[in-house]
Amino acid sequence: MNELSLILSEILLTSFVCLVLIVDVFRSPDNSAATFWSAVISVLAVAVFLTVVGFPEGRQTAFAETYVLDALSVTLKIFLLLVVAASFFYAREYFTNKNLERNEFFILAIFSTLGMMVLISAQSLLTVYLGLELLSLSLYAMVAMERDSVAAAEAAMKYFVLGALASGMLLYGMSMLYGVSGTLNLSELAEQTIGGEKNLLFTFGLVFVLVGIAFKLGLAPFHMWVPDVYQGASLPTTLFISSAPKIAAFAMAVRVLIDGLPGLIAQWSDMLIILSVASIAVGNVVAIAQTNIKRMLAYSTISHMGFLLLGLIAVTNQGYAASMFYVFVYSLASMSAFGFIILATGSGSELNLIEDYSGLGKQKPLLGFLGMVVLFSLAGIPPFGGFWAKWFVLKELVASGHVWLAAVAVVFSLVGAYYYLRVIKVIFFDEPRNSERPASSRGMGTIIFGINTSAIMFIGLFPGILMGICLAAMSIYGAP
Repeated sequence: MNELSLILSEILLTSFVCLVLIVDVFRSPDNSAATFWSAVISVLAVAVFLTVVGFPEGRQTAFAETYVLDALSVTLKIFLLLVVAASFFYAREYFTNKNLERNEFFILAIFSTLGMMVLISAQSLLTVYLGLELLSLSLYAMVAMERDSVAAAEAAMKYFVLGALASGMLLYGMSMLYGVSGTLNLSELAEQTIGGEKNLLFTFGLVFVLVGIAFKLGLAPFHMWVPDVYQGASLPTTLFISSAPKIAAFAMAVRVLIDGLPGLIAQWSDMLIILSVASIAVGNVVAIAQTNIKRMLAYSTISHMGFLLLGLIAVTNQGYAASMFYVFVYSLASMSAFGFIILATGSGSELNLIEDYSGLGKQKPLLGFLGMVVLFSLAGIPPFGGFWAKWFVLKELVASGHVWLAAVAVVFSLVGAYYYLRVIKVIFFDEPRNSERPASSRGMGTIIFGINTSAIMFIGLFPGILMGICLAAMSIYGAP
C-alpha cells in the first residue's frame, strides 16, 4: 500500500482518462464540450492533488526501485499538468473556431501525459522506455488525427518511422548498458560507472542512448522530423508537441545522465557540447530562410533545445536548475506562440505564412502587442522571461569554465533575434493584406493566452521566484 501511495497521481490520471472515455461515449451528440471539460478537470485535479500532497522528504522509491518520487518529479509533474490543461483551452478555441469535433485529441493528450509522468519518475531503464513509448505512440496518433490532410498523414508517417528508429537506437544503447552492468536500475548503474571500470563499454552504450534523447528533444543532427511535423500537424497538436513533451524529455535526460551515468560526466558533457553547438547553429541560421511561421518556430525550437543543454553541460546544481528554468519558460513561450497563431487565425483559413500577419498590430492591437511580448521572450530580450532563461544558463556555463561555448551561444542568439524581430516588423509596420480579419470566438482560449503571456512577463520581472523553485527541486543533486 505504501508503494501504491507513491504512484497515486498516475493511478488518479489513469482513472480519470477512463472516465473521460466514458463521458465521450455517453454524451449527447450536441454536447461536445462535455469531453473537453472532463479532460480539463481531470488534469487539473491531479495537479491540485500533487500540490496539496507537497514535496516528499528525500527520495522515495517503489516497485524494486523502478519508480522514484522526489522534489524534482513533483515539481515537473505539476508544471506539466498545468501546461497540458492550458493546451486544452487553446485546442478548444481552435476546434470551436473551425467548427470541428476532435474529442480524441483530449483523450490522446491525457494518455501522452501519463507517459510523461512515468518518464519523469523513472528510476530504471525499463521504466524510461515504457514511459517514452506511451508518450510517443500517443503523439504519433495525434499528428495523424487530421485524416483528410495529406500533409498530416505524411508528417505522421515521417514522425513514426524516425521515432521508431530513435527508439531502436535508445533500446540498443540500454541493452549495451545492461550487458555491461547486469542491471536496469539507474542507482545501481550509477555505482558501477563511478568506479571507472569498463567505462569504454559504458561510453559505447551511452552514444546510442544519447541519440534517443537527442531525437526526443529535437536536437541537431536528429532534428529532421521537427519542421515537417510542426508544419503538417494541426495547430493544437503542434502546440502540444512543442511544449509538454519537452518537459518530459528534459526529465529523461536528467534521470538517465545524472541519475544513471554520473561516472561518465566527462564523456556525456563533451557529447552534449557537440549537440548543443550544432542545434543552436542549425536552428538559428536555417530559421532565417523560412517563410512559413510554423517551420520558423520549429527551427527556433531546435535552437532553444540546444540552449537547454548548456545548463546540463555546466554539471553543477545551479546549472541543472538553470536548465529546468529554461524548459519551463520555453514551454510557456512556445505554447503562447502557437496560441497566438490560433487566435490570429480565428475562424478563417490558417495563417501559415509570415506575410499573412501583415498589419495585424493595426487591426488587432492587443493581440499584436501580446504576440510581440511572446516573440521578444523567445528572442531573449529583457525584461521578459526568455532573457533570464538564457542569462541563467550562460552564467552557469561561464562559471564552469566554458567561456568559449557561452560566447558561441551569445553570437548565435543575436543571429536568432533577427527572425523574431522580422515577424514583429511584419505585424506592426507592414500594411494589412486583408481589409478585415476573421474574428475569434473570444472563448477561454483568449483568456488563457492573456494569462500565459502575463506569466512570461511576471517571470521576467520576478525571475527569482521560479529559479528558487528550480533550485529547491534540484537540491537532490550535489555538485559532482
